[in-house]
Amino acid sequence: MFIYLSKKIAIPNNIHLKCVSWNKDQGFIACGGDDGLLRVLKLETQTDDAKLKGLAAPSNLSMNQTLEGHSGAVQVVTWNEQYEKLTTSDQNGLIIVWMLYKGAWYEEMINNRNKSVVRSMSWNADGQKICIVYEDGAVIVGSVDGNRIWGKELKGNQLAHVAWSPDSKILLFGMANGEVQIYDNQGNFIIKMTISCLTNATGAVSIAGIHWYTGNGGYVEPDCPCLAICFDNGRCQIMRYENDENPVCIDTLMNVVSIQWNHCGSVLAVAGSLRTSNLEKEFNVVQFYTPFGEHLRTLKVPGKQMTGVAWEGGGLRIGLAVDSYIYFANIRPDYKWGYCCSTVVYAYTKPERQEYCVVFWDTKNNEKFVKYVKSLMSITTSGDFCILASKADDTQPQYVLILCNSIGTPLDSKYIDIEPLFVTMTKTHVIAASKEAFYLWQYRVAKKLTALEINQVTRTKKEGRERFYHIDSNPSGASDSGADFAKAFTATRDAICCITATDKTMIVGRESGTIHRYSLPNVVLIQKYTLNNRAYYLSLNCNSSRLAIIDIAGVLTLLDLEVRASTDDSTGNQASAGDPSKFERKDVWDMKWANDNPDLFAMMEKTRMYVFRNLDPEEPIQTSGYICNFEDLEIKSVLLDEIMKDPERPNKDNLINFEIRSLRDSRALIEKVGIEDASQFIEDNPHPRLWRLLAEAALQKLDLKTAEQAFVRCKDYQGIEFVKRLGNLQSEPMKQAEVAAYFSSFEEAERMYLDMDRRDLAISLRIKLGDWFRVLQLLKSGSGDCDDSLLVQAYNAVGDYFADRQKWANAVQYYLQGRNQERLAECYYMLEDYEGLEKLTIVLPENHKLLPEIGQMFATVGMCEQAVKAYLKCNQPKAAVDTCVHLNQWNKAVELTRTHNMKEIKSLLSKYASHLLEKNKTLEAVELYRKAHHFLDAAKLMFKIADEEAEKRTRPLRVKKLYVLAARLVENYHEQVKTSQQSKAKGKKSEATFALAGLLEEDATSSDNRIVDNAWRGAEAYHFFLLAQRQLYKGYMENAMRTALHLREYEDIIPVVEIYSLLAICSAANRAFGTCSQAFIKLESLESLDPEHRQLYEDLALEIFTKHTPRDSRTVELDRSPEGAEGKLPTCIVTGLPIQEYQFWMCSVCKHCALEQEIRKYNCCPLCHCPVV
Repeated sequence: MFIYLSKKIAIPNNIHLKCVSWNKDQGFIACGGDDGLLRVLKLETQTDDAKLKGLAAPSNLSMNQTLEGHSGAVQVVTWNEQYEKLTTSDQNGLIIVWMLYKGAWYEEMINNRNKSVVRSMSWNADGQKICIVYEDGAVIVGSVDGNRIWGKELKGNQLAHVAWSPDSKILLFGMANGEVQIYDNQGNFIIKMTISCLTNATGAVSIAGIHWYTGNGGYVEPDCPCLAICFDNGRCQIMRYENDENPVCIDTLMNVVSIQWNHCGSVLAVAGSLRTSNLEKEFNVVQFYTPFGEHLRTLKVPGKQMTGVAWEGGGLRIGLAVDSYIYFANIRPDYKWGYCCSTVVYAYTKPERQEYCVVFWDTKNNEKFVKYVKSLMSITTSGDFCILASKADDTQPQYVLILCNSIGTPLDSKYIDIEPLFVTMTKTHVIAASKEAFYLWQYRVAKKLTALEINQVTRTKKEGRERFYHIDSNPSGASDSGADFAKAFTATRDAICCITATDKTMIVGRESGTIHRYSLPNVVLIQKYTLNNRAYYLSLNCNSSRLAIIDIAGVLTLLDLEVRASTDDSTGNQASAGDPSKFERKDVWDMKWANDNPDLFAMMEKTRMYVFRNLDPEEPIQTSGYICNFEDLEIKSVLLDEIMKDPERPNKDNLINFEIRSLRDSRALIEKVGIEDASQFIEDNPHPRLWRLLAEAALQKLDLKTAEQAFVRCKDYQGIEFVKRLGNLQSEPMKQAEVAAYFSSFEEAERMYLDMDRRDLAISLRIKLGDWFRVLQLLKSGSGDCDDSLLVQAYNAVGDYFADRQKWANAVQYYLQGRNQERLAECYYMLEDYEGLEKLTIVLPENHKLLPEIGQMFATVGMCEQAVKAYLKCNQPKAAVDTCVHLNQWNKAVELTRTHNMKEIKSLLSKYASHLLEKNKTLEAVELYRKAHHFLDAAKLMFKIADEEAEKRTRPLRVKKLYVLAARLVENYHEQVKTSQQSKAKGKKSEATFALAGLLEEDATSSDNRIVDNAWRGAEAYHFFLLAQRQLYKGYMENAMRTALHLREYEDIIPVVEIYSLLAICSAANRAFGTCSQAFIKLESLESLDPEHRQLYEDLALEIFTKHTPRDSRTVELDRSPEGAEGKLPTCIVTGLPIQEYQFWMCSVCKHCALEQEIRKYNCCPLCHCPVV
């Protein structure tokens, strides 16, 4: 940062000031002094010139009001910005609260304790509470509306200072003896603060100031020190929080009177006086420090006694109370910023985020790209690229250099272990330096390099693309493989303080004033120079012949690195150029060499910009902008101060272009005097930019000869070609139209073409510009037919315009007119207009190259049928099958493979099925086989599931359902075999023959007879098992027993224990104890029973049969199943009884029977649940 005194306001009657405070929001300055002096001032910029903004604009006092009410010296003034109040107190202990009313300040409240004097007052961060401390130890906390919240007497303590924590939970009290005590916001003592900065300090000390930054402007980095406590002997400590164990300690070596943070907590101002070495005289200074204790600047201030310091709200000015004056100093902050390829890159902090917000503001298109970077250290730019240097993370001291392009896209990055305090970059290298070493990184970007640069790159490749050098080493360039890395950390007595580089030279400045000059790209120390002062900023001109140095005092000097050849013709020039060694300018805070002229540079001195040509200054321009770029006789400058006021919305007005005098003079000559004289002037002061100016002026006047000469002088080949083309045109209006087009006055050029009735030329101009809307208008506006192919092209181009902006619906209309089927398909897909896509599929001819793409589109949204149609139309059955498989439409896939005689479906199926089975997704596999009409495989899996479930003793109903499903799959398989037989036999054979052939084929193909023949057996078993229990619970004991008896046939499916246990219960309930006893006999004889259970059965049998004789009341046929005349009688699936009648009902699906009168009660078959017909 740079700081200089800018203004001085005298207080009338030489009344000495005691304190000063600057309202951060509204800009009022309050100063208090002896004899009850209290003034409120306001500085405002009053200017009509839009270019004059910020510090450069003249500022006048818009308010200068004396506030009357105090009698003694006013000692404390403090603002409440949120509620626009001013609180003041004098040596008699009188407190007055002032408020703003209709542009003037009036007393609002008054308070006097009469016992003691107020030493300090502090509003909390949100302006709700004020804490007032008196010298005698009294503390009062009041609200903004004047009510007292609490009060307390701190016995035996003389109070001197008070400060709130940013969250208003803690109060710090500074005592007269230099102690700091921590209290909570209710006045309860917590702890005494440890003051570590006073170690080894002798004598009595008092606190000069306590300031706790509230965090309103964000923090420089996460966990940044923000609480500053400073003592009158110059010792100061900056803490992260109130009980920070290791604060940053500074010894300012001065007598301190006041301290204050700036608006964003990045700079601490410490005001006071310094003793000179001979102890005779003291002079006033303000020292500026970072939160980490690094010294930034020193400002000397005239006068005897400084009493106060106050920052302006934006941090660009500081007010100082000295004797009976207020001095103002302007501050030029070190913003983190850069300029590359018409993009301004700048960084700022937000209160709600820990990272730096880095904005890439493209000034050409007024677009901005934002990137967040944690612990950003600096931004460096060159050419089209930018380097962001930051700390890698908090745990270890590692740093990262990120190479970005002009929209903030990271292209490359490097982690380094030295701290990149100083970074510079050239077209090929990034150079970062810590205090003792520097690091070279030859970065690579995908960009065209010239043959010479490529040569350099290949030469340095062998030595490696990254190298470290210690500042005290003496690199000779000969096979030096980047000095030993460990040495880079050894300390040096004379640290690096600044660096700069061009493509062939690197300059490093050291704190002693020595300057090292190295060659690049192979680093060789060529020469050392010695300066009187420590350099702060270095810059080389475009041919590396001259070095500009701004030292820490803001003095700009020049140093010639190359002896300039003094040939005869240049002796005159040499004399006029002046001697660079004698050149010196004070108060300089920024400078930039011209990119295209080694003798031209611009510099900022206070609020003026000077341009020097051969060390002669032109008249200055009032501005406070930072110089971005200087080329083509134009200086681009950016008003960063204005941008930082609202960094989220950078404004084009804050970018200013200045033309230097020769450009302004040439333009004036051309306009006022004429081309002849202007060309003579430009001949005397040649520059490509001036020749181009002349060429353009000559073109507009159609002076082709002068234009051609000028284009030759500024080496503009396109310009020369254009002039030749103009020379070949016959008609004058035609030439004028071409010139208008050359100067981008396209509307005018088009109008001229149309006036000449050359619509074709107007159209071709618009086509060149890509303005297809206008092309369409022109094509339609003309009488007669227009070129069809052009019209189609125009429709498609307008369609493309809308499609690029994702306005698909508008695009469709134009593509339809332009008959552009490819883009139509894409638009329909984007609009999810699948009907439109389907129609398009129908319209397209067979084997059209778009059909596979459309098929793919349908497939991605799961529309199988439409996808298949599209694939089949372009003769890609395999893709159609793949889509079906992908979308799990296996039946469709099988059908397609059959119709197209494709072999691979079987393998596909088995692959997919095994994949599902591996993942234990058996049911999905069943579904897969079922859809693919592989019913037998599905049935096998289904039976497997049912058997597993039965073993697990799951709910019987669920097991029955699984068995029914398996059996239904087998039925489907029978059906399939039958139909395939029918399709094979084309002759007129009878049904029976088919059936027989089907059965024979089944026999031949089916490997698993149990499944095919006894498909329903499992379902039957569980059906009767459930039926018996239902009948038992409903009280149909006889039927239940009969059904249970029937269950004996299914011992292979249902566990025997269950069957006979059920039979025993049913028969006992039916009082058929004979059957019951047989069931018990069977149960007791089971080998699978363990002795315990067997014993239990025997005990139970004993208990039953001692009470009841084991004899049935009615005879029950206990032989297996009743036989009819034609063998085994069918069992009714409703009642579980054998069917004796000849007329009965049979299910069409499962082929099971039931009694006519019983089935009438049902809508579905009780076994397979098919609807009863």
